Amino acid sequence: MGTMPVYLEVIDFIAAGPTPERIAAYHPSNAAQGRVMELLQRQKTGDLLPQEEFELDNYLQLEHLMRLIKARARRYASA
Repeated sequence: MGTMPVYLEVIDFIAAGPTPERIAAYHPSNAAQGRVMELLQRQKTGDLLPQEEFELDNYLQLEHLMRLIKARARRYASA
């Protein structure tokens, strides 16, 4: 993959100290979203390599974590 892994995008985003509003509005780059979609499609067809399955699992865990962070950020933004 020639683009930055999603987890590095998230690390850079959080390290920059975003406001709760910016956290709630966060979305990964188009390239990162495209990579995840590609992996999901390949998973459906059974064409994923073991390292790609690991990559996809990490993306899905990161997505879950970001949903939790966004929910908390929305509470802080509305306070």
